[in-house]
Amino acid sequence: MNFENRYGLLERMLHRFAFATRTAQLGVADLERRMFARDLAGIDAAAPVLITALPRAGTTILLEMLAAAPSFASHTYRDMPFVLCPLLWSRFTAAFRRADTPRERAHGDGIEISIDSPEAFEEMLWMAFFAGHFRGDTLPVWTDCARPDFVEFFAMHRRKVVALRRRHKPGATRYVSKNNLDIARIPALWRAVPDAHVVVLVRDPLQQVESLHRQHLRFLELHARDPFARRYMAGIGHFDFGANLKPIDFGGWYAGRTTKDATEIGFWLEYWIAAYRHVLRHADHERLHVVGFERLCGDADLGPLARCLGVDLAELEAQRGRLGSPREHPVDTSRLRVAVVDEARQLHRALVQRSVV
Repeated sequence: MNFENRYGLLERMLHRFAFATRTAQLGVADLERRMFARDLAGIDAAAPVLITALPRAGTTILLEMLAAAPSFASHTYRDMPFVLCPLLWSRFTAAFRRADTPRERAHGDGIEISIDSPEAFEEMLWMAFFAGHFRGDTLPVWTDCARPDFVEFFAMHRRKVVALRRRHKPGATRYVSKNNLDIARIPALWRAVPDAHVVVLVRDPLQQVESLHRQHLRFLELHARDPFARRYMAGIGHFDFGANLKPIDFGGWYAGRTTKDATEIGFWLEYWIAAYRHVLRHADHERLHVVGFERLCGDADLGPLARCLGVDLAELEAQRGRLGSPREHPVDTSRLRVAVVDEARQLHRALVQRSVV
């Protein structure tokens, strides 16, 4: 997404208004529930699939793969910026809908998006209910997600997304999302969504941290050049890179890190280890499914993943064409401590051994 030319002045003002009125939108969402009671009747959006990982692990590819399958429904760019009340926003914008030419997103990674592409907007719900979690320089590991009003709202919201997508996709019955910050909610997430399948992608650590480092530098430059891009990403809860960076403080790693500066690749390797240690501690949970990125992009058998998620294998196989060979970039390991690289590789091997793909 090229922020400099994708959003005009009116669209930027609308986004700023939406980001500033999250609390008010919760009341509108309750009105929406009553207005669209007929559309929501009979939709339970059971067994949602929640995709997560540290960024640059292939979560977007897997989201696109599942969101294109007949039984799944996800957020798309059409839901922006009033994500908390998607049915009302869809009705309001019906007269203005337009086709959109896919273009490469801001990451410069070859992934093309359009207004109908699935995207990660779910964090806006969490920010509306748990604003205090986002006020520091880092993000906490969540110990409790079961605030009753949030649990009820999130369940209804998943039903709304399914109802909205079913207008053009009649077979959709299940919600799927990509939310990188859900990695910080394992295992507390299941207290809020007990029937959720959580899919965690894991990628070769050196390739992933090289990509994380490169994207951080890229977004530092973008945010300095275009303040709206920074506000937009903060508004949707993307604190992964750039001037908005808020690392998740797994086990207090942030204060004890050896590499202090996020513009150095060593910072990202320490972050990777802290994050995936957390995943490994909970990898035996029956509803946590580890997926190896390189295996997924190869010719791996998708049957185990289909069985874990309770989805027809044919639905996944039909989307296999979306997978391609992962890009590989040279990594200068001379800037990294040997012991830390070895620890990351051992951790990666332990997770891949538990991978369903």
